[in-house]
Amino acid sequence: MYDIIIIGAGPAGLNAAQQAAKLGAKTALITKGYVGGMAATDGPVPVRALAYAARLVREAQQLEQYGISSTPPKVDYPKLMERVREIVVEVYEKVSQVEELEALNIAVYENAGAAHFMDSHTVAAHGVILRGEKIIICAGGHSRPLPIPGFELTYTHSEAWALDDIPKSMIVVGSGATGAQVASIFNAFGTKVSMFEVAPRILMTEDEDVSQVVKAAFQRQGIEVTEGMQGIDSFEKTVDSIRMTYRHEGQSKSCDADLAVMSVGWMANAQELNLQAAGVELDKRGFIATNEYMQTNVPHIFAAGDINGKMMLVSTGSMEGYYAATNAIEGPHYPLEYDLIPMGSFTDPEYAQIGLTEAKARQDHDIAVSTVQFSDYPRSIIDGRPEGFCKMIADRDTHKILGCHVVGERAVETVQLVAAGMKVGLTVEQLAEMPLSFPTYVAIVSWAAYEIVEQLGLDPGIPRWLRCPTAPIQ
Repeated sequence: MYDIIIIGAGPAGLNAAQQAAKLGAKTALITKGYVGGMAATDGPVPVRALAYAARLVREAQQLEQYGISSTPPKVDYPKLMERVREIVVEVYEKVSQVEELEALNIAVYENAGAAHFMDSHTVAAHGVILRGEKIIICAGGHSRPLPIPGFELTYTHSEAWALDDIPKSMIVVGSGATGAQVASIFNAFGTKVSMFEVAPRILMTEDEDVSQVVKAAFQRQGIEVTEGMQGIDSFEKTVDSIRMTYRHEGQSKSCDADLAVMSVGWMANAQELNLQAAGVELDKRGFIATNEYMQTNVPHIFAAGDINGKMMLVSTGSMEGYYAATNAIEGPHYPLEYDLIPMGSFTDPEYAQIGLTEAKARQDHDIAVSTVQFSDYPRSIIDGRPEGFCKMIADRDTHKILGCHVVGERAVETVQLVAAGMKVGLTVEQLAEMPLSFPTYVAIVSWAAYEIVEQLGLDPGIPRWLRCPTAPIQ
């Protein structure tokens, strides 16, 4: 009998197990596969490795611009994937933490197969039966299948990463973070990519200006972008390709490619858990329903990470696991807030955000908005990467930063500074006064902040050379 059982050993499960043990609970961690979860083996790590390879291809194409002679880059995909696997193994060895878990006296059941409930206090898997006073479900998720004829002919993003060679052409359905990265990476490798989205625009969760700039960049790079697709009728095998028949603008159309990659959402790994035996309820989307304490409808059972469908990021999963364990051991007293979570994607160009979009900010605030173009910014000019912008949104009354959206080189890293500032309540003038190193990409946020300071009629006394002289004021 354990005080607490954690099902799943990704970022959420690892943090839940460690926190529970540190709080003095007798803890068991059971996982279907290896400790570490898909974050290390099938998510951000291999994706970032491939995105870095795509960056190297782009940078090699810039060499002549800087007077460096070079032959055109050519991707040896099997060798690249060998390097990706090496990276995955090295990262896994760093994050698996089995020895650390065992040092905390956590009972680790690794490669135990699919765990399932026998009742609300009992979990079983491959000959192992565990009983616990409290249980935290961190079983993750998987790509969403669609009831479309021929869907079995398509690939998931995971299968796309595992290809033996670079396809000449590819259909990508879905333009969220995963789909956009698949499209961008393979386009850099020389694949002719056709991207399809049912929403009115790609990257619907991003600020509208971000969507427009990324779409324009994709199209300039040769990616065909179709927005507002009205549905897919079928996939079928032709002599030498896969054909997708779809509806767009009231007409039936088709697109042929070597393969089709589906990135149309994520589902909870709930089917194997036998949740009915524990009385745990799902929400309308099929994820485990939880409150702000990560607590399910069964008071002693909690759920964290992708399985609850809240944000499905490594960072939020880690936080949810920590909070779930704390609330399970000490009682549901610590709510988790999701309002300041930075997000981004390693596309070309990169994009990232923190806080509110401009449209959402206007609903409840009197706002000031500034946009600094990368083409006006010294570091972007130096590196020959002028595409993109930094948009900052602030409240006119409180001067608090409400949101920041960055498209362009190093956007994901750049937005982290604003996230930290927003977390501690930094005002826009305080950010404008911050003497960030020059010339760096991250310092563009100071320029954007300065433009808002000017709109607000404030004079922080910053040396004038720090501001962007040509950035438009809105």
